[in-house]
Amino acid sequence: MSTVRFGISLENSLLKGFDSLIKKKGYASRSEAIRDLIRDSLVKEEWEHGNKDTVGAISIVYSHGTRELSDTLTDIQHNFHSSVVSSLHVHLDHHNCLEVIIVRGKGREIKKIADRLIGTRGVKHGKLSLTTTGKDLK
Repeated sequence: MSTVRFGISLENSLLKGFDSLIKKKGYASRSEAIRDLIRDSLVKEEWEHGNKDTVGAISIVYSHGTRELSDTLTDIQHNFHSSVVSSLHVHLDHHNCLEVIIVRGKGREIKKIADRLIGTRGVKHGKLSLTTTGKDLK
């Protein structure tokens, strides 16, 4: 893999803000921070087109006391068994649970699973975290 150097022009205030962010996040250099920004954009592009193999984590918080909710969430996961890789169930307190479902497949299919789980009556909050298999990233 060869490395290419290039220059960019930024307003001073934008560069100061970027340098502050780099320091806060612990990057070794501007170059590494810019590489991460580019990788993030490429991963988003994979998801938006929906035709590449991708991975994600769906996090949902719900009350286990909601009638039939646990069964409904399990049924949804079973309906998409080929995409659900694993799940983790955590008891947050006496009433609330966190479930994290790891999924793999085409972006549009994973989004569909997340929408079904998050949109289920009784789910208090949910979020889909998107990432990539890493095959196409350097």
